[in-house]
Amino acid sequence: MSAPVRVGVLGAGRIGRMHAELVARRVPGLALAAVHDVDGAAARETAAALGVEAARSVEELLASPAVDAVAICTTTGTHVDLLVAAASSGKPIFCEKPLSLDLAEADRGLAAVERAGVLLQVGFNRRFDPAHRSVRDAVASGAIGETHLVRISSRDPAPPPIAYVRASGGIFLDMTIHDFDMARYVTGSEVEEVYARGEVRIDPAIGAEGDFDTAVVTLRHADGTLTVIDNSRQAAYGFDQRVEAFGSRGMAASENPPAHTGAVRTAEGTRTPALPHFFLERYLPSYLAEWEAFAEALRAGGPSPVSGADGRAPLVIGLAARRSAREGRPVRVAEIG
Repeated sequence: MSAPVRVGVLGAGRIGRMHAELVARRVPGLALAAVHDVDGAAARETAAALGVEAARSVEELLASPAVDAVAICTTTGTHVDLLVAAASSGKPIFCEKPLSLDLAEADRGLAAVERAGVLLQVGFNRRFDPAHRSVRDAVASGAIGETHLVRISSRDPAPPPIAYVRASGGIFLDMTIHDFDMARYVTGSEVEEVYARGEVRIDPAIGAEGDFDTAVVTLRHADGTLTVIDNSRQAAYGFDQRVEAFGSRGMAASENPPAHTGAVRTAEGTRTPALPHFFLERYLPSYLAEWEAFAEALRAGGPSPVSGADGRAPLVIGLAARRSAREGRPVRVAEIG
């Protein structure tokens, strides 16, 4: 058997620790090599829990002969500089989404990756959700005929902290960006025009930051398909994230998984479990599957399961949506870049 690919994880916050744990314990063919974070205590705590060393710097981790591949799981504003540094090390890269909040910066990072010729996988984990993937597969196989409409609902259980809102780039770049990726993934067709409307229906503090907590976006794809996305920062009943594709021969849809499959039935009615309220409960299998896909791409020599171009396109759509909501008009993606 070949030796496992040893991954160095940059970032030891909530998402970085989750990725480090999956690499260390759950993905055949991968092993955790090291962890680094600007918060040295967080890095040491995560590293100790997972039985590896905490690197003292980014440079130390990238230069280590014990690190074969790099996972960038830091705050969004640091992604591009780390992409450039990781690419220059010649090591394959996994990078959480979004690549950047700025298109020119994202392009700088992607150019460095292209020059280095290294594999890059962007962390759009929902592509690997089995239910969502079944919708894509039904479209790709022609099972529902010619696709006419796609509907995506994405509603979180509770709003994020205001400190997060200030740095996130807004609802279209930190939340809906997943849905923009799903629209391309499910339809297999690029987005040409975006029309977005946003409102503040939940938390006035979000509006005070110039953002929205409730939004609807319509996308027009190159093949004529229309996608409608609805977002809410607060669904009282848990994570509500569904995808439906409707076509000339039928439809395909993903439903929400319950917290468990138990049910209580009495004369008064039926009681079923609520939806998950934590993103790891909802999407842990998809995070695991995306790492399995990364490992397979390394073994097979590519291509990337979620390429740099796949990471760039939702950012462009998100920037178009933000402009559309602010200016009250449809925005062609070509206006952004």
